[in-house]
Amino acid sequence: MVDPSITVNGEPRALDGVPAWVNTLDWLRGIGLTGAKEGCAEGECGACSVLVARPDGDRSRWTAVNSCLVPALALDGQEVVTAEGLGTPDDLHPVQHEMAVRGGSQCGYCTPGFVCSMAAEYYRPGRVSTGSTNGFDMHAIAGNLCRCTGYRPIRDAAEALGAPPAEDPLADRVARSAPSPVPTRVDGFARPADLAEAFALLRDHPDATVLAGGTDWGVEVNLRGERAAYVVAVDRLPELRTFGVSEHDIEIGAALTLSEVESALEGRVPMLDEVFDLFASRLIRNGATIGGNLATASPIGDLAPALMALEAGVVLASAEGDREVPIADYFTGYRETLRRTDELIRAVRIPMPTAGITAFHKIAKRRYDDISSVAIGFAVELAEGSVKSARIGLGGIAATPVRALATEAALEGRPWSHDTVREAAVVMRGEGTPMDDHRASAAYRSAMLGTALLRLWEDTQ
Repeated sequence: MVDPSITVNGEPRALDGVPAWVNTLDWLRGIGLTGAKEGCAEGECGACSVLVARPDGDRSRWTAVNSCLVPALALDGQEVVTAEGLGTPDDLHPVQHEMAVRGGSQCGYCTPGFVCSMAAEYYRPGRVSTGSTNGFDMHAIAGNLCRCTGYRPIRDAAEALGAPPAEDPLADRVARSAPSPVPTRVDGFARPADLAEAFALLRDHPDATVLAGGTDWGVEVNLRGERAAYVVAVDRLPELRTFGVSEHDIEIGAALTLSEVESALEGRVPMLDEVFDLFASRLIRNGATIGGNLATASPIGDLAPALMALEAGVVLASAEGDREVPIADYFTGYRETLRRTDELIRAVRIPMPTAGITAFHKIAKRRYDDISSVAIGFAVELAEGSVKSARIGLGGIAATPVRALATEAALEGRPWSHDTVREAAVVMRGEGTPMDDHRASAAYRSAMLGTALLRLWEDTQ
């Protein structure tokens, strides 16, 4: 097993003696690459954005991630490009050039992060269309905040970008496969080669922190000083990165990032398309995994209510084999689940086909890049104008995500009508045990539950 290192801007950099809790941002700044900045230390501002070469079939894709949330050791053997590696003052990268000439740099603090996020979109396969637009998706920079309110020139810079030039080493790089994950074993940190080794590590270290995207644990490390006794990185385990579609279900590997899941689904689960659009930002979705989101067991997470409405199952794997539990039974208490310390979430299974009416409603202070006050997943199946089945998942109104069982019972077997829905909305306002906090009052949360059901009915008319 070789000593851990990261290839940064084309040059191998050793990770000798780096503790498991040191994030990539601090490590980069420690070796003199200070373009990436710390703005929030929790993945909301994007000032720390860097590019990582991630697998895209037989090719690679430059993917922007929040370096403040990823432990440096988690990128062992990987290729990273920072703003310094994109261009020089005498030879600016096209993204840097457009930002400069159109006044998009403003004070400059956030500019390196914007440039890296924009560069990831610049190199996205199929971005440049043959029409009048350059195909730049502005959601690519939705996780980057500018404190100078200079968004218009930043948009102008993005919209001015053409195709990469004929000779562009970063564009050429995506034609080759991404680096394979390398097994890592240093003091306090391990990246197993396969699932069997992961189980052995969990057996030997029952108090280990299991690391996938780091978008939750990274915040605890940065803001609350959390330090893990031992870290087991599972984000690149091939057994956790599967994706399969059958007549009966869709199985999604737990270590796939939400961006990868969105791409692989290709619209097969419309409710999840609604979730992805509102789930944090593209930067976060490039790191966060579907298994990690469920493992954190947050009562205000966006995915769980949707998966509950879809009647998904959680596949838990151990050395003894797999077991599948309904997601409605998976959460047992605040941040607690049925998963044992010797188990990993291997996959999530969604039964197919989904219900005829599905929707995801998120109530938050901001439409994008915010934590929900209330999140609701709806799946309603009609037969001859009546409700054949109703499945409703709720987040933000109890210590765990919950099913709205009383509301489901009030709908099923009755006509899908305004009267039925109005009566069921009264029931739905009483679901859960909402509380007062800085995001919303208990009364507001209850009111939003009933309003959401009425809105669902209106949207179907």
